[in-house]
Amino acid sequence: MPKKRKSRGRNKGSKGQSSRVQCDACGAWVPRDKAIKVTKPVSIVDPQLARELTKQGAFIYRRIVTKNYCISCAIYQRVVKVRSKGERKTASDLR
Repeated sequence: MPKKRKSRGRNKGSKGQSSRVQCDACGAWVPRDKAIKVTKPVSIVDPQLARELTKQGAFIYRRIVTKNYCISCAIYQRVVKVRSKGERKTASDLR
């Protein structure tokens, strides 16, 4: 059976087994090096209220949220895109 990717879709090298994390969308257990990690700042305050407060010069704290997705959920939520065979072979990652 031919391999689709040289790394088999993982980032571990020759480390052996890696720990697992749970997908935030579907709850599946995914190896930590295979999971797609998305980090983004999230404001606790309502957007309209935040705009008014920033006009007045207030600083609004944004919490940084990190989510782990399995491959199928990351594709479904358009975090990563399906790439053609030629694009897959290149070293550049679209994450």
